Amino acid sequence: MRERGVEAEARWRALVSEQTESGKSVAAFCRERGVPASQMFSWKKRFREVPAMFVEVEVKPQPETTPAVAGRGSPIEVRLGGGRSLVVEPGFNADQLRALLEVLERPA
Repeated sequence: MRERGVEAEARWRALVSEQTESGKSVAAFCRERGVPASQMFSWKKRFREVPAMFVEVEVKPQPETTPAVAGRGSPIEVRLGGGRSLVVEPGFNADQLRALLEVLERPA
């Protein structure tokens, strides 16, 4: 997917999630945000058609060499296919992480 397409998908994924969590109708939400309701419906349909993907997670004890920031917890390392990894700091946005993982794990 082109970079511009990746950015658009991430933006719309966040908007769809925000609209769903708001409890507002699509029309009301889109009016407030100044986005076309027809595009919101189109993206919602597109996201429903994407099959759910599961990622294997392995929990390891924290190495003693990486001190946790007081009161914030420790970062999480997500190991991806192909030897890649992603470090997620405490306080991350779960919806953005889901969108990022979907893009990173999508077949080329």
